[in-house]
Amino acid sequence: MLVAIITLYKINIGQGGEPTFEISKYYGLSIEPGAQIWLFLAFAVAFAIKVPMFPFHTWLPDAHVEAPTAGSVLLAGVLLKMGTYGFVRFCIPMFPYAAKEFSVVIIILAIIGIIYGALMALVQVDIKRLVAYSSVSHLGFVMLGIFVFNIQGMEGAILQMINHGLSTGALFLIVGMLYERKHTRMMDDYGGVAKVMPLFFPFFMIVTLSSIGLPLLNGFVGEFLILAGTFKTNYIYAAFAATGIILSAYYMLKMFKKVMFGPLDKKENEALPDITNRELGILIAIVALIILIGVYPNMFLRSMDATSNNILEIFFTNKSIIP
Repeated sequence: MLVAIITLYKINIGQGGEPTFEISKYYGLSIEPGAQIWLFLAFAVAFAIKVPMFPFHTWLPDAHVEAPTAGSVLLAGVLLKMGTYGFVRFCIPMFPYAAKEFSVVIIILAIIGIIYGALMALVQVDIKRLVAYSSVSHLGFVMLGIFVFNIQGMEGAILQMINHGLSTGALFLIVGMLYERKHTRMMDDYGGVAKVMPLFFPFFMIVTLSSIGLPLLNGFVGEFLILAGTFKTNYIYAAFAATGIILSAYYMLKMFKKVMFGPLDKKENEALPDITNRELGILIAIVALIILIGVYPNMFLRSMDATSNNILEIFFTNKSIIP
């Protein structure tokens, strides 16, 4: 990506542009199709690793499992979005011809990531690794929304970046809270936790349902917009992507049931303390945002309109221009 940035700088200077790295100055540059392809690939591979997008995702589950709770929350809530943001802000408006050429490949990889991430989450016994693989699936939805090139998909993808940070970040916090009490992340080591942690139970339930995409919670709005935008482009893509939502309901509810319900048959679980005031404050803040976005998403979508329309306008104006 660094080599591509330096190349762009040289192209800009060569076309009489001022010596700057301001992003907007690079929109609309006259770049040969062959050069666009290579520059797009240089940016896209870097961002795909950061997302992480299939097949560049393999580092993420291990990174989450090895990281402390705060590291996992930062990774899920902030750092992964640098990849998807890069595609929106750099790849599409700077290289519209190449973005159009590679759109089908990226859409197919995104759908594979959605289904593959969900299937991998389905067989995990470690709660944290399950949540990590669910990230691969959810971020596949974001990539799908970006590359269907319509306003519903784009705004759904941007909103889903926020939603993923809230829902998955909260899930990592919840796993961390359980780990602090019992020092294990294995689902089979829990069971009946709702009986001894009644204050913890509703927050875990809301965050789980948010990750699944239940209506009136944040995940539903983003996924609905992405699927609506995808359906406008190609209903077959939308049908395959929708299987990820079905699978997510299965693996998330299975995990929630194993941890929170069932018999309290392990003696050490009977002494688990409920959440503290500090943990309660953190979860209240996150759940309030989860419900706010689910009930009143326009507050967030309105602020995206101008930028999303501008990026799509640049794309549709320049995608077929061959200098």
